[in-house]
Amino acid sequence: MTDSPRRIPGWLPQALGYSLSAACLIWVLHGYRFDELGPALRSLDYRWVALALAADFAVYVVHACRWTTLLFPVARVSLWRTVQAIYIGLFANEVLPLRPGEVIRGYLVAHWSDLRLSLTLASVGVERIIDGLWVVVAFFVTASFVRGIPRDLTIMVRSFAVLLLLCVGVLFWIVVRKHHAHATLSEGRWSVALRHIVEGLHLMGNPRTLGITVAISLVYFALEVSFVFTLMRAYGLDLSFWAAGGVLTILRLSTVVPNAPGNLGVVNFACVVALSLFEVEKTDAKTFSIIYSVATTMPHLIGGAVATALTGLNIGELRDRARRGARQAG
Repeated sequence: MTDSPRRIPGWLPQALGYSLSAACLIWVLHGYRFDELGPALRSLDYRWVALALAADFAVYVVHACRWTTLLFPVARVSLWRTVQAIYIGLFANEVLPLRPGEVIRGYLVAHWSDLRLSLTLASVGVERIIDGLWVVVAFFVTASFVRGIPRDLTIMVRSFAVLLLLCVGVLFWIVVRKHHAHATLSEGRWSVALRHIVEGLHLMGNPRTLGITVAISLVYFALEVSFVFTLMRAYGLDLSFWAAGGVLTILRLSTVVPNAPGNLGVVNFACVVALSLFEVEKTDAKTFSIIYSVATTMPHLIGGAVATALTGLNIGELRDRARRGARQAG
């Protein structure tokens, strides 16, 4: 009789995530003079802040357009419902650890559109692959005109790029070799769900749908850069749009690994490191990291809370339903 494999304790990933966030936050706030934060907030140009918030909202409307486009060969999904699901997912990521929002938004769209959860989660995976490719491209564009990027970071991004290319290769193989992909799936607990994923990826992976999705993803990324750029202008940082793209790229790379709610601490650390590459004074970089955290968190909390309330459930109940749905999909 063999011993059953040891499972990772449920509390361990959360503990690691909170520890990482705490360490980063301590580093950022060490030696920071909080009496300078009030004057910095009062001196913000709130016309630029308004433009930043408009860009942030536009990001998620475009995100919803991209998602409905990707799912169109499978089913016609309501744009409003997709925006609502995205904001609920953002809200979940702000208040719950380890970023469960991706699964929750996938569950909601599947539930509202009578789709299999495996299909919507597959579409979320395709979105993240495309986003990852644009982030890698933006990183190497930034590295071409910015000196001082740590060598370890460059190695990490290259490894990330290789992983993304492998995912693209698997996606391409599924699209052009659907019958071979079916044949490789043995009968078992996950075989039915995987077969539905293969079917969905085959439909979503047609050249027209993928081409439009990739183009919309570029608009999505440009709007994210616009948010960072306008927020920098609001604070008075005289950096270019391309520099804002470089900062955003490092921020996105820092949050690949799920951690504490809202990426607190980690995103601040990454913001300070990124701005230091553009010779921004450390105190200004720390202040901007706090402004960035507030400007990204508050709209997600407010919009997500309203979107969640419209479902008649709280975020914990939605998380539990999404978990049960994921288990049933298997």
